[in-house]
Amino acid sequence: MHTRQEQLAAFDRLLTVMNDLREKCPWDRKQTFQSLRQNTIEETYELTSAILKEDMDEICKELGDVLLHIVFYAKIASETDRFDIADVCNRLCDKLIFRHPHVYGNIHADTEDAVSKTWEQVKLQEKGGNKTVLAGIPESLPSLVKAYRIQDKARNAGFDWEQREQVWDKVKEEIGEFEVEVNNMDSDKMEQEFGDLMFALINAARLYKIKPDNALERTNLKFIRRFNYLEQKAHEQGRALNQMTLDEMEQLWQEAKTQA
Repeated sequence: MHTRQEQLAAFDRLLTVMNDLREKCPWDRKQTFQSLRQNTIEETYELTSAILKEDMDEICKELGDVLLHIVFYAKIASETDRFDIADVCNRLCDKLIFRHPHVYGNIHADTEDAVSKTWEQVKLQEKGGNKTVLAGIPESLPSLVKAYRIQDKARNAGFDWEQREQVWDKVKEEIGEFEVEVNNMDSDKMEQEFGDLMFALINAARLYKIKPDNALERTNLKFIRRFNYLEQKAHEQGRALNQMTLDEMEQLWQEAKTQA
């Protein structure tokens, strides 16, 4: 690993390269907050994919891409004297120090749960901070992640099940209500009840310390691996999937489960 001095030198090198690109590269010179926004979202998702795969080399690469965007935004802002990278770093440090009174203050918290219980209360005390418990949740968050964040913030305010096992009664209740609307074939109410069911399942995941978005993405990747196996085996037989019966596909699917 690099020394602290080498790390600082590397960051200084990045700032120098960013200055050069902004000055000399026609593409970099044209970029704005709005033009970079979608790329930033894509880079973030690429990082999360690398993390799920536990590919350290890829994580390192994608962290660099995300860091580039942070430095890029700060450079653009500095050109009109709005803020620069030092402001970004200092504001972050000030926030971290304020939100960790158990490290920088006189509050005692020696477990993760103890820290979490004071987190929202500390944020509410911040100057210009969130005025309500659920404030500060980005509207653009994917619904799955947003639901988890909503529930976690409510928990920090004391709104939660006394015993996590109690959540399963709620899940069963929501399944029953969804089935009623399925039988009624009311599409609007089916959608509402399905949303309630998903919200209850996400709550269960939270209570058992499972990140639902990670869990679902792992299942997505597993399905892709198995379906690719199915498609490959069908191709080896000289057939397309739509030429196979469900029983034939099921047999190959069971084989795929033993492979991946």
